[in-house]
Amino acid sequence: MPLRLRRKKKFNTKETSRLVEGEQTNAAGGSLPSLPAPTCRLVFHTQLAHGSATGRVENFSSIQELYAKIASVFEISPSEILYCTLNTPKVDMGKLLGAQIGLEDFIFAHVKGIKKEVNVYKSEDSLGLTITDNGAGYAFIKRIKDGSIIDSVKTICVGDHIEAINGETILGWRHFDVAKKLKELKKEELFTLKLIEPKKAFGHSVTGKANAADVLTQLWSEHLSGQRGQHEHRQPPLRDMEPRAKAGKSSTGRIGTGRETLRLRSKGPATVEEVPSETKAKSIGKVDDLLELYMGIRDIDLATTMFEAGKDKGNPDEFAVALDETLGDFAFPDEFVFDVWGVIGDAK
Repeated sequence: MPLRLRRKKKFNTKETSRLVEGEQTNAAGGSLPSLPAPTCRLVFHTQLAHGSATGRVENFSSIQELYAKIASVFEISPSEILYCTLNTPKVDMGKLLGAQIGLEDFIFAHVKGIKKEVNVYKSEDSLGLTITDNGAGYAFIKRIKDGSIIDSVKTICVGDHIEAINGETILGWRHFDVAKKLKELKKEELFTLKLIEPKKAFGHSVTGKANAADVLTQLWSEHLSGQRGQHEHRQPPLRDMEPRAKAGKSSTGRIGTGRETLRLRSKGPATVEEVPSETKAKSIGKVDDLLELYMGIRDIDLATTMFEAGKDKGNPDEFAVALDETLGDFAFPDEFVFDVWGVIGDAK
C-alpha cells in the first residue's frame, strides 16, 4: 500500500539529540512553554550499584545534572557513571533510568569496571545487538538476541559500554549512530570492540546465592527502614548481579510505582507529571519494540516523543511530516512510520 510519505524538513544531529533527550516539543518542532518547576522539595536516595553507603540527591533537571550530583555524593567523576537503574542494583535493562523518575524510586549508579577488547567475526548481516545510550554520551548494549553472532561471544554482555569500534572512539555518539556504524560493518570481516563492563560488587558470587555480606546488608537495610519516617525510602538489599542477561524486560515498566514522576529536561526545569495511563504506556512500549525491530535501538523517551507527535494527527502522511519536523535525522522508513501509526491508531 503506497503511502507517499514525504520528508518535509531535516534537522541536524544536535537538534535530534536534544529532542530525544526528553525536551517537550509540539508537532511543529518548536519548544512548548516551560512548565513551572516543582514547588515541593524532591529528594531521591541513591547508592553505587556495586555497593556503597546511601546518599541523597536533589535539585537536578537533566541526566547530566543528576550524574554530577551522584558523583559529588560519592566523590567520583561524573564520567565514571555508565548509567543508572531504578530500584535494583542489577544490570536490568528493564529498569534503566531515562527522562522520568518515579517520586518513590531509588537510584543505583553503575560505574566503570573492567575494560576489555573483543574481536568479532561478522559472519552474518545482523549482529543481534540492540543499542541504547545514557543521554550523556555513553552508548551501551541493551539486548543480545539468542543465537546471534554476539550471543556466541560470551565476553560481550548486556550492560557493556561500547567505547570504540575498530579503534574509532565513539564517546559522545547517540545510540542510533552507533547502531548504524555496526550495521555498516562489512560481512565476512573481523572487527574489534573496546568495551567497559559495569563494576561488580566485591565478593559477590555468580551463582545467585547470597553470601554473608548480602545477609548483613539486608539486615542493616531492614534496620534503617525501621528508623525512617513513612516518607523515607526502604533501602533495597544489594543482590548478586548476574554475569549476563539475554533480554531486558519491557522498558515501560521502569517509570516506577509512584503515581507521579519527575520529568527531566535538556533545557529548563524538571517538572512533576502524572504517570501515563496503562493504555498509553503499552502503546509507547510497542513503539519502542518497533524501534528495535527496524532501527536496532531501544529508547523509551524517543518512543514517547513519537507517540506524542502522532496522537493528534489525522492520517499517516501528517504523522510522517510531524516526525520529519522533529526527528528528521533518523530518516525512518515508510514501513516503520506506517506500523507506528497503526500503534497510535489502536491507542485512540
